[in-house]
Amino acid sequence: MVKVSILGSTGIIGKHVAFTLARADTVDEIVLFARAQSVDKARGETFDMYDALAAEDIDCKLTPSSDYEDLKGSSIALITAGIPRKEGMNRRDLAVPNAKIVKEYAKQISIHAPDSIILIATNPVDIMTTVALEASGFDKHRVIGVGNHLDSLRLKAYFSRFLDINSSEIHTRVVGEHGDHMVPLLSSTTIGGIPLKYFVKSVDVDVIRLVNRLKNAGNTIISKKGATEYGPSFAIANLISTIITDSHKILTVSIYLDGEIEGVNGVSLGVPAVLTKKGVAMIVPIHMNEYEKERFNEAAEVVRETTKFVKSSLDED
Repeated sequence: MVKVSILGSTGIIGKHVAFTLARADTVDEIVLFARAQSVDKARGETFDMYDALAAEDIDCKLTPSSDYEDLKGSSIALITAGIPRKEGMNRRDLAVPNAKIVKEYAKQISIHAPDSIILIATNPVDIMTTVALEASGFDKHRVIGVGNHLDSLRLKAYFSRFLDINSSEIHTRVVGEHGDHMVPLLSSTTIGGIPLKYFVKSVDVDVIRLVNRLKNAGNTIISKKGATEYGPSFAIANLISTIITDSHKILTVSIYLDGEIEGVNGVSLGVPAVLTKKGVAMIVPIHMNEYEKERFNEAAEVVRETTKFVKSSLDED
């Protein structure tokens, strides 16, 4: 039996992930966990989802709850709870208030679902991954942040449209921070197995413009419709499906580093990793050119300093 618990299930991302997972028909039970004052809303969401799932003959148990005991037996505990980002806000503006939420939820997961994998979607996700890791006491391979998975999908879509080529032929990824210091790995991007720089000799990629486009993608959507929902929700559901099906795919997620990439340690960053039902099986070595190495190390320093600030704020409380 596969059980997934979503903490923050009444938010835009939480409920979309729940419905996407239910429709995939690979999960037996989804716990829509919410605060006591919001659990009735979670109950309403389950009623609405059941009506839709009936049209596709899908039988997935949906459990609205505010009782931590209902987390028991979860394969994955997803934390999406937190203050949502609004137009003009930097992800770091959310760091301290969201860290308090993530810390408490991670503690409760460690008590009630000690064998689960904790997946973090709350922003700033790299910092929240470290907060959850330390609060839970779990092995680092079982505390995973959504990281640059969505950024990598956005970059893939960008090249697909830019070159007018089917996205399945585009192999690229973004590493580093999920934020201003993300690093698109253009040096290892391939189109149909051919390195980008050889595929189209005349291709003119403005790296700075591309990074700005990627890092502002979320804010652009928020400014036009108020929130991001489909992209993040499907990316998260894709991560969960990858884990529970034990597919051993390589996706770019945030994980605490101990020197595996460029000797960086003591910080959670987005890196390619092999995902299995036990969590991260392996952090995949990556080749970067000198520019990418510099940007990756810069991301590490920025995230490390912000993480220290957040942890000191939590200690004061």
